[in-house]
Amino acid sequence: MRLPVILVPLAFALAACATGATAPPPTAANPPPSPAVSTAPAASAEGLLPKIPQPPERPVAPPSVTDPAIPLPQRIDAFVDYTAQAYGVDPQAIRAALAQAEYKQSIIDAISRPAEKVRPWRDYRPIFMNDARIAGGKAFYADNRVALDRITASTGVPAQYIVAIIGVETSYGKITGNYRVLDALYTLAFWHPKRAPFFAGELAQLFALAKEEPQLDVLALKGSYAGAMGMGQFMPSSYRNWAKDGDGDGRRDLLDHKPDVFASIANYFVVHGWQRGGPVVARATRGAQAADFAPEGLDPVYPLPMLAARGYAPQPGEPTAEGATLLSLDGEAGKEYWLGYGNFYVITRYNHSPMYALAVHQLAQAIGGNGAP
Repeated sequence: MRLPVILVPLAFALAACATGATAPPPTAANPPPSPAVSTAPAASAEGLLPKIPQPPERPVAPPSVTDPAIPLPQRIDAFVDYTAQAYGVDPQAIRAALAQAEYKQSIIDAISRPAEKVRPWRDYRPIFMNDARIAGGKAFYADNRVALDRITASTGVPAQYIVAIIGVETSYGKITGNYRVLDALYTLAFWHPKRAPFFAGELAQLFALAKEEPQLDVLALKGSYAGAMGMGQFMPSSYRNWAKDGDGDGRRDLLDHKPDVFASIANYFVVHGWQRGGPVVARATRGAQAADFAPEGLDPVYPLPMLAARGYAPQPGEPTAEGATLLSLDGEAGKEYWLGYGNFYVITRYNHSPMYALAVHQLAQAIGGNGAP
């Protein structure tokens, strides 16, 4: 999905925990008319590092469910059969819930409207890097320090990054969405053909989730217009795959139960490759003769010597790692160059926008008292 990442935190909800959902790339609004952009070699090219292993892609619904040429009643029948067979859910329970699902034009409008524009970094950064958001994060961390630090000790994911994710996604739990998750996924599964396979897959996962977590009422769950829910805005498949019971009470409640929320966000990072104690980013310098360089993806597959040969190197005193990707952003004082390391890539698995990941990093640094480089 391409959502307008320039709006409110809830605009990140789908990509936040649905790795197939992609936010608009932060391309420069007015790139300088300098050397031609060189295209990065494929990840398999000689000299590049291996990509960070990732979990399998989440399953999508079959064409019998998502082909808009098929009449809606037949697609719903196919969906019931698919969900019942794939996840062992009672077909009558699925039908009963779908009978109460409502189509919402406002959801189609929200997900279909083109972004007015993709804001450059200089405009995007202040949405999250401001006094209120930083103060709120510090207060949230102070109020929950024992639980957060316990998760950090067990997973290696710094507490301030968990807090920053919650701050960016839902303003520390204040804005978690007012749409029924059932309505959101039902609407997008059957009236949004472009992404119907994904959303119908998530609708099926919602029923599977309710079977596994019976405390969740499918008819009452509220979330974003894309179907993400809770303080960390998990999609149903992310909830099923990576949610954790953080306090041993026998259930995984990501709506507002903080022990589970903290453990689950940390686990999301871990399963996507977080390295304990590893660096996230480094400011980079660009050599005077360096050509523009636009990597094909965010994978940190470029050895630092290879990037240095292209004219891009960490600034003095910045952290280093074996491999990185290069970010070129339009900052307040002009072009900014950043090297994104493995842990930066992991943050982009929560939301595929590199500006989102950099905002999370800088907010985390400010919450942790390390400034905002």
